[in-house]
Amino acid sequence: MSAKYAVIATGGKQLKVSEGQYLQVELLPGNPGDTIEFDKVLLIGDETNQCMIGKPYVDNAKVSAQILSHGRDKKIRIIKMRRRKHYRRTQGHRQHYTEIQINSIAV
Repeated sequence: MSAKYAVIATGGKQLKVSEGQYLQVELLPGNPGDTIEFDKVLLIGDETNQCMIGKPYVDNAKVSAQILSHGRDKKIRIIKMRRRKHYRRTQGHRQHYTEIQINSIAV
């Protein structure tokens, strides 16, 4: 079975990935240029609409990716306010991320 896409679990999220795809995930350890493998593969599918579903993960399945860069997302603002009480709090947050490119999906 030649895999066309896979669903992986990383950073508390489930992502559908395919070979050659660029994406941003939660911060991962490693330096730019390093290769990482995701072994928490939930599903693997191909172009003939056949898929292997894991219980909870597919056995012997790995998704290989290369780390391109690390960064921080745009700032979001958190505002708390109680009307008529003269209470206001403002806080900002920038989430760290890792940009990766999917190299291969193997079973």
